[in-house]
Amino acid sequence: MRVSASGSLAGAAPLRVFLCGDVMTGRGIDQILPHPSAPRLYEPYAVHAGDYVALAERRNGPLPRSVAYDYIWGEALAILERTTPDLRVINLETAITTSEAFWSAKGINYRMHPGNIRSLTVAGIDCCVLANNHVLDWGYAGLNDTLEVLHAADIQTTGAGRTLTEAETPATFEVAGKGRVRVFAFGHGSSGIPPSWAASDNRAGVALLDNLSAKAVQRITEQVHLHRRPGDIVIVSIHWGGNWGYAVSQEHRQFAHQLIDEAGVDVVYGHSSHHPKGIEVYREKPIMYGCGDLLNDYEGISGYEEYRDDLSLMYFPAFSPTSGTLVGFELVPTLIRNFRLNIPPTEDLLWLEAMLNREGRQFETGVSLTDRHTLELHW
Repeated sequence: MRVSASGSLAGAAPLRVFLCGDVMTGRGIDQILPHPSAPRLYEPYAVHAGDYVALAERRNGPLPRSVAYDYIWGEALAILERTTPDLRVINLETAITTSEAFWSAKGINYRMHPGNIRSLTVAGIDCCVLANNHVLDWGYAGLNDTLEVLHAADIQTTGAGRTLTEAETPATFEVAGKGRVRVFAFGHGSSGIPPSWAASDNRAGVALLDNLSAKAVQRITEQVHLHRRPGDIVIVSIHWGGNWGYAVSQEHRQFAHQLIDEAGVDVVYGHSSHHPKGIEVYREKPIMYGCGDLLNDYEGISGYEEYRDDLSLMYFPAFSPTSGTLVGFELVPTLIRNFRLNIPPTEDLLWLEAMLNREGRQFETGVSLTDRHTLELHW
């Protein structure tokens, strides 16, 4: 944990955060890492995790085995080094466990072997939000293993826990000379989280929202007010919505606005869609309705090609340490190829630029391509 400097934050450099969508390091990706899990799957589509490796190889050529832990991050490691974010937060959509207690009603179950935890630490990940529809894929034993492995690696978690209190407790970071960041995480059933996964006072699980009503806003507001201190920057992660489609419902938009208006949230960090969606800036606070997948093993799976789910974004919002308002927002495109993150060709950068401008029009936001081959958000 970083230690904050004492004294005034006046004149401090902006506080920059790295955020991204779903990070799935299980199944095929886990198979090429140094400690692959038992490959047996319980899906209607495949019974062996190696099948996803074979699909990717048929699409893009041979994949190495027992790769170095930094392999899957590819060009993203140099991007993180260049952008120097003060905090690195991912939505981890993979249980880290050797549990065999797969959730039989799910149909798809993601896990990574605990021996591969360095695939996260090598990227300097500070926080894994766990309020999603895969954290309990391997049962309560799998969730417990995930929490233990991440905490032993000095990675904070939020959004799932052994009790509801633990699931709702934010991850907290002191950033030297820039203040404090608190990260909360909640899930919504529209993303496929089973209702039975909801944590309670005496049951492990996810911080699950029954709906997006005023009562849900109040619940999050109470948690924010319980933990927040003056000057904190508050990020609320929400796993919501379906996998495909650019439409942002009025319900989602109203809920995000209420979190900013009533709970005083500084960032609404939404994910679940397999592709990036439009970005809104409301009252100088960013709302990402869907961050897309940063890492997955979907290469070679056909369908939905028009959404280009092989294209990812690394999100780098920057905030004033004194006011918490957004002062800059850089987006760095990446391309998933051979189970690693690569710099996309120019035509793909232009495709993302056009898509974000098209989808941002309703929010009065847009992006422009920079000479660094990144996208700068305008609002």
